[in-house]
Amino acid sequence: MSQFDLLASKRFLPLFSTQFLGALNDNIYKNALVIFITFTLADQTTIESSILVILAGGIFILPYFLFSATAGQIADKFEKSLLIQRIKLLEILIMGLAVVGFVTQNLLMLMTVLFFMGMQSTFFGPLKYGILPQHLKFHELTGGNGLVQMGTYIAILGGTIIGGALIALNNYGIVIVSVIVLGVAFSGWVSSLSIPRARAADESLKVDWNFIYQTFHLLRYIVSEKGIFAAIIAISWFWFIGATYLSLVPTYTRDYLMGDELVTTALLTAFSIGIGSGSLMCERLSGGKIEPGLVPIGAMGLTVFAVDLFLMGSPLVMAAPLPEAITLLEFLKIPIHWRVLFDLVCIGLFGGIYIVPLYAMVQHRASVQLRARVIAATNILNALFMVTSAIIVIALIKLAFSIPEIYLLVGILNMMITGAIFMKFPEYPERLAAILSGFRRKSL
Repeated sequence: MSQFDLLASKRFLPLFSTQFLGALNDNIYKNALVIFITFTLADQTTIESSILVILAGGIFILPYFLFSATAGQIADKFEKSLLIQRIKLLEILIMGLAVVGFVTQNLLMLMTVLFFMGMQSTFFGPLKYGILPQHLKFHELTGGNGLVQMGTYIAILGGTIIGGALIALNNYGIVIVSVIVLGVAFSGWVSSLSIPRARAADESLKVDWNFIYQTFHLLRYIVSEKGIFAAIIAISWFWFIGATYLSLVPTYTRDYLMGDELVTTALLTAFSIGIGSGSLMCERLSGGKIEPGLVPIGAMGLTVFAVDLFLMGSPLVMAAPLPEAITLLEFLKIPIHWRVLFDLVCIGLFGGIYIVPLYAMVQHRASVQLRARVIAATNILNALFMVTSAIIVIALIKLAFSIPEIYLLVGILNMMITGAIFMKFPEYPERLAAILSGFRRKSL
């Protein structure tokens, strides 16, 4: 059975559609808000637009720290499909507030909506990943996670393009974006109605609303489960890498490749295509199993192509300065730019190969009664690593590091961090050796 057969299955398609539409709406709204702040609301406040944009990112990610522990408990205590339906219904109401905020140009309301969007994503995450092992068979788990990762990155890319492009339309941008976010939210709720029921993992659980205590309790638990903790740290490290690349691509395009907005979109598209392709390859490469041996392959690729981006340098910067940004067509006429695109596709591809087995491992190895809470703890660490990425990138830029040098540093750090994990947990290199041995036998 191919993983694509899951898209025709009632066990998987409604959940896939629901999570895809949710991620799409998050990114349509976030990117529309960033453009709206930068070009419309900046003149209405004394706060610099760049500070507002950074603040918006922080507001969206804050709920992951505040509510993940509670979200994990609720996901373990109650039947999951009904919870998802209620969260998606709440999204419609939140997007209704967004429409009011856009029409009235109320910055406080728009930021509040962003916080609520982050909160509903926080509660959806443990349900999404917690329900997969209940609806999918063991041999389907890698393929199902691959499809989810592919869908997520396509949604991120699509939301970035749609939100940024439509809100910039002078006369009707606000109206069009408002209609779309409401329509996508409604479609997500309709899709959620078809998700099969998934029984509660632990009905006897008493929800502790003290999120500070529960957060540290969760983190202590996953630290005690060494194999799961290693996989979670590896996952969070990937989100560090992804956040670093996604934050630097626009500036890299403008200052080092001399490209315009469409060139930026092309580079982000290359990265997303790579992630989707790598995620989908995992099922075939693993033979339908949960295969830790794929993780070192992904890690090596992440380092190799990050280093190649550094080695390529920035030839247009070293040449005579250009009078204006080059168009996408002009960008594609320069041979070395195809190497940039290739590197970004490969970084995404090996990232997909790296991340999918790790999510499948966490889902499979976590106790059934605690699975959603383990996913919630993963989300907390993911958020922490992404915030750390932003702080480190800002610090490196202040220290006069070039973007190619930051790419090199990320590649070296990736080799060191993943290497340390593989040395501490030999199942990863041992399974890689088994994969390579299998390939050699087949070639003989």
